[in-house]
Amino acid sequence: MNFKFPSSCPSCEETLQVSQLKCNHCETTINGNYPLPIFLQLTPKEQEFILQFFLMSGSLKEMASQLGISYPTVRNQLDDMIEHVKQLQKTTENEK
Repeated sequence: MNFKFPSSCPSCEETLQVSQLKCNHCETTINGNYPLPIFLQLTPKEQEFILQFFLMSGSLKEMASQLGISYPTVRNQLDDMIEHVKQLQKTTENEK
């Protein structure tokens, strides 16, 4: 079974934070309040886009060919994600 990592609250849809980490080997537990890395704050679709972009050596032309969509469509998806990442970075900076 492929579990999805939750990044937003199922009740109010706000971004979740990590409050506990545990080592399964020695049972050490760390408690705190840590923001999710920006990559984990992206939607599953955005994460998949980035993974495919990486696996295709950053070639938008190759992605367009593999996905069966036009180059401008892939370019627009990348531009939208860049804007989303910039917004997430601003939010993260404001929370510090």
